[in-house]
Amino acid sequence: MMKEEMPVRQGEGVKTRALRAAVPKVLPICISFFFLAMSYGLLMGTRGFSFLWPMCMSAFIFTGSMDFVTVNLLVSAFNPIATLMLAVMMGTRHVFYGISMLDRFKSMGLKKPYLIYAMCDETFAVNNSVRIPGNVDRGWFYFFVSLLNQASWVLGATVGGIVGGRLTFDTSGLDFVMTSLFVVIFVDQWMNSKRRSHMAALTGIVVPVICLALFGADDFMIPSLLAMLVMFLMVRPYLGDLKTDGGFDERENRAR
Repeated sequence: MMKEEMPVRQGEGVKTRALRAAVPKVLPICISFFFLAMSYGLLMGTRGFSFLWPMCMSAFIFTGSMDFVTVNLLVSAFNPIATLMLAVMMGTRHVFYGISMLDRFKSMGLKKPYLIYAMCDETFAVNNSVRIPGNVDRGWFYFFVSLLNQASWVLGATVGGIVGGRLTFDTSGLDFVMTSLFVVIFVDQWMNSKRRSHMAALTGIVVPVICLALFGADDFMIPSLLAMLVMFLMVRPYLGDLKTDGGFDERENRAR
């Protein structure tokens, strides 16, 4: 299947072309990231934390849902074991992202560690489904998508932290923005992916419902995560259908 190519500007390098291809794809996400992260920074600021806290936590944790959860963890009784378990459970979804991206991240060279570190929900959604022009380096495209998303999140959290420390208002409901974002991502993936790729979405719905019925509301989370991990490993050959860029040849993605 012939891929469409991006118009090349005179003297344009591989990195510049990849950046130019990535910006239109992530600009809406970057804008939403900025305001979502700003709400997180506002929460931290209204709790009395310096802007350095949201700035550093958003850069090093870079898991939006966990960032919001830590706001309450930092002002409650210190319980490292419970915090660790919560962080592991909330980040387990990245295991499934990683399984889907195994083939795509091959031969990425020095970019691979950062691509793994910076892969969040929205970055995965873009890198996994976008149609990349044939003359754009896939590795650098992935890199700039990840970098731009992370930069907008850190910037928003920092600005929110600065503003939040100077404002006093009711922040009730701000922590719900992450839940609504996940719903939007799910619906977008469902509507824009091919029929066979619904297997992953259906697994993510059906398995937790079954585990909820079997184990109850207090104990269904871990069995659900383990069951989904097994299921995704079993259906991994079909996860390649999640991509919509007409397939890719890993030989074209040698690190440059």
